[in-house]
Amino acid sequence: MEQMRILALAGGIVGALGLSQFPEFSQQYVQRLSGAVDELRAVTVVFDGAASAAGLTREEALREMQSGNSGLVASVGSGIGERIARYERLNADYEALAPATPVARLANVWRFRDEELVERTWEHYQPAVPVTVDGAITAGIGFVAGWAVVGGLIALLLRPFRRRRYA
Repeated sequence: MEQMRILALAGGIVGALGLSQFPEFSQQYVQRLSGAVDELRAVTVVFDGAASAAGLTREEALREMQSGNSGLVASVGSGIGERIARYERLNADYEALAPATPVARLANVWRFRDEELVERTWEHYQPAVPVTVDGAITAGIGFVAGWAVVGGLIALLLRPFRRRRYA
């Protein structure tokens, strides 16, 4: 039984160490997100300006390009449409994540959904010792989650071997 508690404690420590890194990772992700939003905003503004000058809405201009006779124009229209959609998605994520504290970002972890940005952030991420309140809070959440997951798995695995007590 003592080994089970040690395993649960180890799970808690691993969870604490892992989740304590979230504040720094999230800050670096938001920085990359900001750069991507700025870059895609420029494409969107130029396209919207060209569409407006032609007397078209964004949607009308995209439809016109995508249904064009030239394969090149249709391909460019499709690419621009994808970039504009990505801009809108990333901008919404940035507006939600940028002003949030790291703990609030943890509650919005689903907004870390751009695989390219997550991968690029992870490639350059270097773990750091969490010395902030947010680092301590996320470490505490990670400890409890790790303890609960490992403890729960152990309990499930040992359940068939427990003796039944009859009253």
